[in-house]
Amino acid sequence: MLRMKGLILSGGYGTRLRPITYSQQKQLIPVANKPILFYAIEDVIEAGAKEIGIIVGPNKEQVIETVKSKNWDAEIDFIYQGEPKGLAHTILVAEEFLDDEFVMYLGDNILREGIVEHAKRFKENKYDASIMLTEVENPQDFGVAELNEDGTIKGLIEKPKVPPSNLALVGVYFFKPIILEACKSIKPSWRNELEITDAIQWLIDNGYEVGWTKVEGWWKDTGKPEDILEANRLILDDLTPEIRGEVKGEIRGRVSIDKGTKVNENSMIKGPALIGRDCLIKDGYVGPYTSIGNDCEIINSEVEDSVVMDGAKLINAGNIVDSMIGRGAVIEKNKSLPKGGKFVIGDNSWVRI
Repeated sequence: MLRMKGLILSGGYGTRLRPITYSQQKQLIPVANKPILFYAIEDVIEAGAKEIGIIVGPNKEQVIETVKSKNWDAEIDFIYQGEPKGLAHTILVAEEFLDDEFVMYLGDNILREGIVEHAKRFKENKYDASIMLTEVENPQDFGVAELNEDGTIKGLIEKPKVPPSNLALVGVYFFKPIILEACKSIKPSWRNELEITDAIQWLIDNGYEVGWTKVEGWWKDTGKPEDILEANRLILDDLTPEIRGEVKGEIRGRVSIDKGTKVNENSMIKGPALIGRDCLIKDGYVGPYTSIGNDCEIINSEVEDSVVMDGAKLINAGNIVDSMIGRGAVIEKNKSLPKGGKFVIGDNSWVRI
């Protein structure tokens, strides 16, 4: 097994996922009933890391508690970044921890194929740094690699107006400790952040060897609600069906239901769908590409292509589609007079009725 350290980023404010990220760190949002951050930890451990540093910021106690709730086959330290000042800044914050080769993994990314083969290429070629790239349809929205005629990396451009290629940077990087010197040598960008693209460009400009590998399977940066829902669909496509609860209703397709969950005879579950433990599905319909967390209730309601988090309740709620329902949230029909919608809505919420 390869040996390297892991540095996983789980800070930031997650503004594009508000209002959910007002109360929970974005990397802890569940996809297929597992925190996004856990996918990153699993990938890094699979690649050989026995020591992992997790960068934390806002809601750091929440991140620490969630990570410590599971036994990991690695020693995990938590490194506090007071203010998000760029990816290169996180490396400087973790300088004391980074005394060896390491993989830096943005904790809101999910990769179907993992990173083992990419780590092997980094080791075998003795690169000073290696980046992972994938083809995208909208390269102007990403950091993009410009290649030389021989296929080596010429440079990196952040969100170019005229992209030199369609190869975008995936949020996973492999580095030797020389990256620390690079991060100390660059200046803040126009965003007043230390950009990792500038640090990697410094390595290229100073004669260090920067390699790259291509992601062949799917990759999702779960920065927006639609990305969370798409990642949920992609993972549920590989769902292994397992029924551990008490099911009297109709099951169609690949469905997994955890213990303690009850589905009454007037309910239907159509997969791929994942339902956690101790839920109640009564006179309800759970449609394809839906993940329902623990302790949820779906009563006389329909939900499809959605992520429903722990403790949420849909009661006489009609048909819910393409939605993210936060922890402990309740959606129910208003039976009082005068008739009309009644809402308690957080800042920057978006309600479609």
